[in-house]
Amino acid sequence: MPDITLDRGEKTLWSGVPAQGLLLRQNDMFMIPFSLVWCGFAVFWEAGVISHPTPPLFKVIGGLFVCVGLYIVFGRFFADSWRRSNTTYAVTSDRVVINTGGLAPSQKSLNLRTLSDVTMRERNDGSGTITFGPTYYRNMMWTGGGWPGVPQTPCFDRIPDVAHVYSIIRDAQRAGPSAAQ
Repeated sequence: MPDITLDRGEKTLWSGVPAQGLLLRQNDMFMIPFSLVWCGFAVFWEAGVISHPTPPLFKVIGGLFVCVGLYIVFGRFFADSWRRSNTTYAVTSDRVVINTGGLAPSQKSLNLRTLSDVTMRERNDGSGTITFGPTYYRNMMWTGGGWPGVPQTPCFDRIPDVAHVYSIIRDAQRAGPSAAQ
């Protein structure tokens, strides 16, 4: 589970990982048709510039658009799955911790007492997402399978028994700093 260093008097209340494997998300209702149109147009463009005498720059630009198209049709699902397979979560008596491994490992630690917006979205099977911070439309649109380099609102993405974890967080917020001492 998460490799975190606890402060004096701090206790781990919960730890877990996001759902694993390839997932479809709500934003895929928009992204799948968009990606197919994008990729289809890019392939059509590239086929046209390859079959006619055109400047090499047109072929290079078309090739880049084809690569982006292939990423948004297929690659984003594998990138999202790989990112989640290298992510762990923890709730302690003082903070929530999000560890992300992979090419650029990072640990995000958020103080429970200063979290103003904690939002839970529960699915029919009891799994769901807890978001820490404001959830604007842009963030909701790209949550989880977002573009590389686009900042995301910190969240526990697609965790099982989300209502239980949410209640642990809310109870720890009410308990005060290191109440578990």
